[in-house]
Amino acid sequence: MSEPVRLIKKYPNRRLYDTKTSAYITLGDVKELVLKFECFKVVDAKSGEDLTRSILLQIILEEETGGVPLFSCDLLSGFIRFYGSTSQNMLGRYLENNMKTFVDFQQKLQEQSRTMYGSDTASVQADFWNQFLNFQQPAMQNMMTAYMDQSKKMFLSMQDQLQNQTRSMFPGFPPGDSGDK
Repeated sequence: MSEPVRLIKKYPNRRLYDTKTSAYITLGDVKELVLKFECFKVVDAKSGEDLTRSILLQIILEEETGGVPLFSCDLLSGFIRFYGSTSQNMLGRYLENNMKTFVDFQQKLQEQSRTMYGSDTASVQADFWNQFLNFQQPAMQNMMTAYMDQSKKMFLSMQDQLQNQTRSMFPGFPPGDSGDK
């Protein structure tokens, strides 16, 4: 049977209370729970509102400002542009699926490295990841370029079809004539 979700209460004084250990904890402690793959939920102590996403975003913000950032300004700007667009849900699922695939791949690589090289695999893994990412970046760029080219062709084709349908519906108007001379 799986362990119940660990409940963490957030109080108005911004303190986090872990109900499992009956102790106050920090964002660093919550980060450790994430790193250990422990299931938890952060709720407002007064209203019961789920604050888990907010706390996770706080941890990400601290990580981004504290060291080498994971997200570039261009990437963050791109995320912001997707909010409110019709593609927002699709991007979220895409990122989630790719993150899961990446984590699964990394775990399999670690298992294979331990089998082949024993417990001292950090340098082997770092070298492999550098090689993999150097290969992956051009491949992803080529794939995205092909996708954008295909999307552009489909858009132009739809535009041509719309113009042809309009011409067939209104045969008296010459092409390109807007009628406001």
